[in-house]
Amino acid sequence: MKATRLALPDFYKESNAQDPNYQPDKSILMSAAGEWVKRFNLKPVGGDKLKIFMLCVDNQRDFSFPQGSLYVGGRSGNGAMDDQDRLAKFIYTNLGLITQIICTLDTHLPFQIFHPLAHLKADDSFADAHTIIKDYRDSGLRPNPAMAVQLGVSPTWLQRQFIYYCDQLVLRNPDQSLYIWPFHCLIGEPGHALAGVVEKARLFHSMARGAANIPEIKGGNPLTEHYSIFRPEVMTLWDGKPIPGAQKNAKLLETLMLADVVVIVGQAKSHCMAASIGDFLTEILAKDPELAKKVYLVEDCTSSVVVPGVVDFTDMADQTFQKFADAGMNLVVSTESIETWPGMAEKLAKVA
Repeated sequence: MKATRLALPDFYKESNAQDPNYQPDKSILMSAAGEWVKRFNLKPVGGDKLKIFMLCVDNQRDFSFPQGSLYVGGRSGNGAMDDQDRLAKFIYTNLGLITQIICTLDTHLPFQIFHPLAHLKADDSFADAHTIIKDYRDSGLRPNPAMAVQLGVSPTWLQRQFIYYCDQLVLRNPDQSLYIWPFHCLIGEPGHALAGVVEKARLFHSMARGAANIPEIKGGNPLTEHYSIFRPEVMTLWDGKPIPGAQKNAKLLETLMLADVVVIVGQAKSHCMAASIGDFLTEILAKDPELAKKVYLVEDCTSSVVVPGVVDFTDMADQTFQKFADAGMNLVVSTESIETWPGMAEKLAKVA
C-alpha cells in the first residue's frame, strides 16, 4: 500500500482558516466529494486494511480564533489558526488513508465548578476568571447557593465538595489547581462549533469515504473539570460516592486501542491535548507498552496556551510531549509524507 498524497481541492482557501464565521456549504461539498471519489478511485473506509484513526481534540471556534473566549494563539499569536490550516490540508491530501476522524467537543454550561458563576466572593460578586485555587479553604470564595439549589444539595454540602475536589487535584498532581476559566464552548453558542475549515474537511472525508466520523462530547458535568476526552479530573464525591455521570470513556479507549494507527491533533497542546494523551498513554502502558508506537502526535497541528505577559505554557507542554515520546509515542509533523513517519512504511507495506 502506497501513501499517495492527493491533490488539495480547488475549493480550499487558506484564508478560511482565519475566518471565525466561515461555514461550508454542505450541498456543494457533497457534489465535490462525489467527483473526488471518481477522480481518485476512493473506496469506502470499511475496506481499509490499515485502520488509521484521527483524534482531533477540541478544534472549536472558542479556541481557534482571536474572537473566541479562549483563543490558543501560542507564541506566534497565530497558533490555532495556522494549526487548523495545516490540519485541513493533511486531511484532504491523506483522504484515502484516513479511516475515521473523531472530533472531540468541549461542551459546557454556565454553572460548572470551573466557571465564575459557581463561586462567590465575600461581597457576593462572582469569582474572577483566571483565578487559580489550590486550597478552597483559603480561596476567599464560597459556592454559589444557586448552584446548590440546581444540584439539589445544601450550600454546606457543596462547600465540602469544592474543598474535597481541590484536595483531590493536588493529591493527583501537586502542581495542579482548580482554574476558573472564562465562559467557553457553551452548548448552543457559536464558540462551541468546530472551526469551519476543520468541519469542512471532516465532512468531506465522511462524504467521500463513507465514514461515520462521530464526534465525542465531554465537559458537561457541573462538579468536575474534563480536560481529557477519556476521563474527568475527579470522579468521586466527598462522601466516597461516584460523581453522577462522571466516568471513564471506555468505549473510545477500546476503539482507539483496536486501531492500527492513532493520529492525534488539536488544542491546546498544554491542556486538553496533554491530558488526553496522558490518559491514553496510561491505558496503553497498563495493557501493552508496545502499543505506544502506533500513536503519532502531530506537533504542527497543536499550540499551547500563551497569554502574553501573563503565562506561557509552551515549555511545559514541550516537556510533556517529550515524555510521551520517551514512552514510545511518535512526534511528527503534518507536512511530511505519512510514509516517512517512524514505522509507517513498514505498516503500509504489510497491507500492500
